[in-house]
Amino acid sequence: MASSSASKKTNQMPPNHVLFAYGFFILSAGAVWHLVADGAFSSILTMSVMLQCLAVVLLALQVLCTGSAAGISVKALTLDAIGLCCRLSSTVWLNGYLPVDASGDWVYQAFDVCSLCVLVWLLSQVWGSRQQSYQAEADSMPVVPMTIAAFVLAFMLHGNMNGRPLFDSLWMAGLFVSTIAVVPQLWLITRTGGKVEALTSHHIAAMAASRVLSGIFMWHARGDITCVPWMGGFNHAIWAILGAHLLHMILLGDFAYYYVKAVIAHGMNCRMEINIALESCGV
Repeated sequence: MASSSASKKTNQMPPNHVLFAYGFFILSAGAVWHLVADGAFSSILTMSVMLQCLAVVLLALQVLCTGSAAGISVKALTLDAIGLCCRLSSTVWLNGYLPVDASGDWVYQAFDVCSLCVLVWLLSQVWGSRQQSYQAEADSMPVVPMTIAAFVLAFMLHGNMNGRPLFDSLWMAGLFVSTIAVVPQLWLITRTGGKVEALTSHHIAAMAASRVLSGIFMWHARGDITCVPWMGGFNHAIWAILGAHLLHMILLGDFAYYYVKAVIAHGMNCRMEINIALESCGV
């Protein structure tokens, strides 16, 4: 379980550049919904990658504003980048896992590419000019075994929406790796006393919201996602996809509760202090 408190805030409203980031996202989402997707339900999958892009931009703003990489897990950033590369290997030229509306033609991919570019920039900052502030000793979560397991499971449980086993497997691997990417960040938080800067907490929350939208889409599309079943007519691919989304929500369940509680009580610019027992999530 987790406990939480929020330190005293310096001001109730977040800085102007943060408000600009949120405002730009809201305007972009509205434009995509009305002008590109024409209100199609499938565009919520595009909204999910837009939220993910917002999440990494918020983390980049933290680095720019504070001049520090403290509280940021390089391993989490690396896993997110790997997950995006796996997803893009499919979505830039195959249609199997894209929204069926017009936003799947280029908007979806454009935001994923933008997210990947920001992640690469963040990694260059942490390993470059901000390296002295990076908490390498605390960012010690062993992620290689989890990553290998994610790829093995993806090659076993992939669907056949692309009709190409390799790229179906890479797409599934991207989903699984993105799901476990939150674990090193939570690990780092617990190893550094449970303190979470405002923009880091917004980053994690936006990632969770992204996964919620993606999960809603996958649930509604569960009848359309196909695979070559192992036994009878059991569709293992869709249950693997939905299971990955559920696992992400379980991992972030405690954090989400205390994040919402802190924002309501202290505003969006508060610094959180939490204590998450990762053992409760099976880590």
